[in-house]
Amino acid sequence: MEYQVLDRAIGEYEPSTIQQTTTSESPWYVVHVKSRHEFVVHDELLRKGIEALLPSVRKSSQWKDRRKIIDHPVFPGYVFVKVPVYPGAFVYVLRTRGVVAFVSLESSTPTPVYPEEIASLRLLIESGKHIEIYPHLKEGTRVRVKNGPLQNAEGVLSRRENDYLFSVNVELLGRSVAVKISAEDIESA
Repeated sequence: MEYQVLDRAIGEYEPSTIQQTTTSESPWYVVHVKSRHEFVVHDELLRKGIEALLPSVRKSSQWKDRRKIIDHPVFPGYVFVKVPVYPGAFVYVLRTRGVVAFVSLESSTPTPVYPEEIASLRLLIESGKHIEIYPHLKEGTRVRVKNGPLQNAEGVLSRRENDYLFSVNVELLGRSVAVKISAEDIESA
């Protein structure tokens, strides 16, 4: 019975009402979207009057017959959304074409993003500087080289001062060898 009331309440909201209920204190969340639907979801959320953020970078892509500059999401599969404070707001966002779910650390409770992270991300994108996208790298993580002469080699990531090191261990000998590597050339194994 509550679901029907919630459902009816959602239908009554117009974009102008939604924008009035979104405040600077409204928290930001992350929604997981269908594969390659980031721009569709972003545009649809804006059309619904919900503030959304899709950080993207321009990259050159090679197609069969030509090169083309296209926008790529910085975080493929995810869009940031500022959820208005009113009953049914999460359901309203979830009903957006292409949205799969809210990202959460606890089951059934969307986890808000720190406002400082959103502010820093916006500044970085708006700066116009060249942005490199790096995987979240932790020391001791097993990684695979995806570019260059070491392509497909697997090893362990370590750090020495400001450099990343790609290490291959030989357990039997109790030794390892390491080489400096760029973060853009590795991925999780």
